[in-house]
Amino acid sequence: MPGKKGSIWVLCGCMFAQKTSRLQDLVRRAEIARLNWISFKPFIEQRYSPDRIVSHDGRQMNAIVIQRAEEILAYIREDTQVVAIDEAQFLNDEIINVVITLASRGIQVYIAGLDTDFRGLPFGPIPGLLAIAQRVEKLTAICTLCGEEATRTIRLPQNEGGVNDEETIIVGGKEVYEPRCLECFLKAR
Repeated sequence: MPGKKGSIWVLCGCMFAQKTSRLQDLVRRAEIARLNWISFKPFIEQRYSPDRIVSHDGRQMNAIVIQRAEEILAYIREDTQVVAIDEAQFLNDEIINVVITLASRGIQVYIAGLDTDFRGLPFGPIPGLLAIAQRVEKLTAICTLCGEEATRTIRLPQNEGGVNDEETIIVGGKEVYEPRCLECFLKAR
């Protein structure tokens, strides 16, 4: 459509940084503006609901559950104006091409995901999404040890309710992960 500009907006940060809440706020703004929106989440993310995007504080919104990023394109209608994608770190790298396609069609794309894993390493397709985004918001949490600004996520040891360090992807909440500032993160590693 002439005059219709799409863009890519990535919300990233550590766990408990309110990425999902911020994504929900952006969708709410789209609703207020009477824009047609649709949201997606990866199948692996089943912590709070099998078919809804749910923030840690319990806020919810409808979502289409997908296994692979390419599936998103099949759900896009001619009148879709906003696409929201939560937990994008769990999607395959094809998400980069998908969001470029959506933006080229004039769609505003909002994506939320962890930028680093519990080891502090870049996570999934998020680094690639950051590279192509027109706008990036790096959100932070509060370090559960010292109270400073947290930018990292640590996986708790098994004896504290956590799980092993062999698998990169283990879906969990506060029983498995905690936010840490850089100093506390490095001390724990």
